[in-house]
Amino acid sequence: MQIPFETHFEQTGFVDDTESIDVQALLDSPSYEIAFKDQEFIMSDAARALRIQMETIKPEWFLRKYGIRSTVIVFGSARFVSGKRSRRLLAEAEAKLAESPNNSDLKDAVVKAVQRVEMSAYYDQAREFGRIVSEENQANHSLEYNGPFDYVICTGGGPGIMEAANRGAHDVGALSVGLNIKLPYEQRPNPYISPQLCFQFHYFAVRKLHFMLRAKALVVSPGGFGTFDELFEALTLRQTERMQPIPIIIFGEGFWRKAVDFKHLAETGVIDRQDLELFHFTESPREAWGIIKSFHRATEGP
Repeated sequence: MQIPFETHFEQTGFVDDTESIDVQALLDSPSYEIAFKDQEFIMSDAARALRIQMETIKPEWFLRKYGIRSTVIVFGSARFVSGKRSRRLLAEAEAKLAESPNNSDLKDAVVKAVQRVEMSAYYDQAREFGRIVSEENQANHSLEYNGPFDYVICTGGGPGIMEAANRGAHDVGALSVGLNIKLPYEQRPNPYISPQLCFQFHYFAVRKLHFMLRAKALVVSPGGFGTFDELFEALTLRQTERMQPIPIIIFGEGFWRKAVDFKHLAETGVIDRQDLELFHFTESPREAWGIIKSFHRATEGP
């Protein structure tokens, strides 16, 4: 039987007169709260290491639970949309301009809409890639199958190329992973991620860790700062042999060679010429998947 707090004080003889002690103040003290239930403590600077550890452990727990043994990472712009949607948006922009043909803002909107149509090819490409990889690796698994799963599509969980790759997996009823990041502005996970494999991170570093831990390949489409960051981090990890050997495949050779003069990097000696062999260009989703399979057959055997 549990002894009331006040009676405990009396029986143990810690104090002579419990009426002079504000016992409730002790019970209400923040220091008395169980540590893992104390949100103020958990969110403090002192507990940052614990938060990082929890962000490391929680996704790992879920990924193991659902048998995700290896992944194929897909990066690219969050701003691209499908060909179908881009053409609809262009038609809407042109209709508005027709009503006010001298409006400079509407003219700019049409220019951007035309560009969006051109870049939508990368969305459709990523979707097809996600479908090809997922169909081959999860086609024979029943709904009750709990893994292990290999070559599971994994993205940053947002819109654009990320949505496209998750959508390709969703098209064939396959599992896919989304590693979302908490941002100052709202980012909602795209609807094509498997619900049990949809994560949210506060720390970019921990998110990057989970991208690379199970990666069997990295596939990159055109994108902005975030895409550059992820691509060059992976190239650095491969160059320095600080991660497992994986193929790095790049869609959109014209975009990337204009954005980055890889040849110049080698010619000036800031990278070795053999570093240019760390990545492959292709415009074919099926060829990209073939490169991945060939790479691992060569390194792991049949």
